[in-house]
Amino acid sequence: MQIDHILTPDRTFSGVQGGSKKRVLELIGKLVAQHTNLDPDAIYESLIAREKLGSTGFGNGIAIPHCRLGDCHKAIGALLQLDGKIDFDALDGQPVDLIFVLLVPQEATDQHLQILKMLASKLDQADLREALRKAPDAQSLYDIMTAGDGS
Repeated sequence: MQIDHILTPDRTFSGVQGGSKKRVLELIGKLVAQHTNLDPDAIYESLIAREKLGSTGFGNGIAIPHCRLGDCHKAIGALLQLDGKIDFDALDGQPVDLIFVLLVPQEATDQHLQILKMLASKLDQADLREALRKAPDAQSLYDIMTAGDGS
């Protein structure tokens, strides 16, 4: 699956105020709900429940919070570039400033895992992370994240 199948320019945000992990997850619920038919509280509660199982901060300043939602009918992504680093209980202990959120339908087990694998692989590229951190605005952030889709 290509990133532009799950990420749209209107769900790409730059210079987002972080503060704390909880605050960012709450904000994610609100931002995604503005551009979908999903409930912001359901998104937040599902993301928090997933984080309680183990942090989705996977290292190198990246977090990929993800969850399944009953009201979700297709995979939905959102990308946030934070205005500063926040503690996300990442595996490497490093603070996070880039967050890719993935919401999938309740029954999308295989698809969910395939998308997570693709995102982790893409975000594991140091040059891509550097470019995302330097992106001056949301459109640039989106363009960088979706460049080379399908390769």
